[in-house]
Amino acid sequence: MKIIIVGGHLSPALSVIDSLPKDDEVLFVGRKYVFEGEKSLSLEYKTINDLKIPFEEISTGRFQRKFTKNTIPSLLKLPPGFFNALRILKKFRPDVVLGFGGYLQIPIVFASFFLRIPVVLHEQTLESGFSNKICSPFARKICISWESSSKFFPKNKTILTGIPIRKEIVESFSKSQGTKSKIPIIYITGGSSGSHFINSLIENLIPSLLVNFKVIHQTGDSLRYGDFERLKKLRETLPKDLREKYSINKFTDPPDVGNILRQAEFVISRAGMNTVTELIFTKKPAILIPLPFSGSNEQLENALFLKKIGLASVILQKEATDQVLFSCIQAMHKSINKYIENSKNLKDLIKEDAANKIIKVIKQCVPEN
Repeated sequence: MKIIIVGGHLSPALSVIDSLPKDDEVLFVGRKYVFEGEKSLSLEYKTINDLKIPFEEISTGRFQRKFTKNTIPSLLKLPPGFFNALRILKKFRPDVVLGFGGYLQIPIVFASFFLRIPVVLHEQTLESGFSNKICSPFARKICISWESSSKFFPKNKTILTGIPIRKEIVESFSKSQGTKSKIPIIYITGGSSGSHFINSLIENLIPSLLVNFKVIHQTGDSLRYGDFERLKKLRETLPKDLREKYSINKFTDPPDVGNILRQAEFVISRAGMNTVTELIFTKKPAILIPLPFSGSNEQLENALFLKKIGLASVILQKEATDQVLFSCIQAMHKSINKYIENSKNLKDLIKEDAANKIIKVIKQCVPEN
């Protein structure tokens, strides 16, 4: 089977790739750079290249919910995006396309429909992402992660598969726990692109945090803000005993995420669904600062869901200051046993066989030769 996988959400895509038969041919289509107009390579590009999987970059316009000064320039990029998608599809000749949301999948899905190539979509959110809503009429099947998403898609196309979890995380948490660090560890992440807002809050708190915690900090690699370089310089100015307790990286390699989550007492993060899913699976408490301009307030919904099941404290970005965050960190550390008890009462919300269920759906959509 020849399959094109369109990025958008890297974690579940990697989980499916990992579960595919070794003789299947995969082409990954996604972003080569972290942000448009910058030359920092994206985590998905680096990861896919490390796996020796062919990668095709695609650029296109975004469908925007509100008319702004960027709307028309963005719309003008749609036709080139469509023709680039046609070129990719005709060159690779896939049996099926699997899309994981995000605006980059739109031209690939439209071009696949035009060429009569079957499309399968995967929806990670509790509701429906904007891209999957647009693309759903052109898809053969739509795999959903949560029952609550079913009302947004046609019943005859929709299958509840769950959301795939990276094998590194599953394997890390199936191992013996080993020796725990005597000093509690906080893992700070803004997702694969990093979060300048969270990085700025942490920058002001680092000397205070390192008195009682070890910190593992994933900053992203935005050239516009230069957070990694600035925080690295800050680390070098710290006394040796504090410096050794602060680990900083642009990206966290996928194989390392499970081990870091296993060691961490709790996490500080945005509230993308893949992050929230991994927190649920690992039963790891978190302080979440949802991205305020995510589609349909998606990240706030995710964060409140995690709070409802007793695993998270939520800070709205408009209310977040370094002191508010510091107070929240102290409160979570003080109440960590309560969060651990809450996690014991959780049902198994995340299924480990989601990737195989998605692959089964894909195979059903591939026409027989």
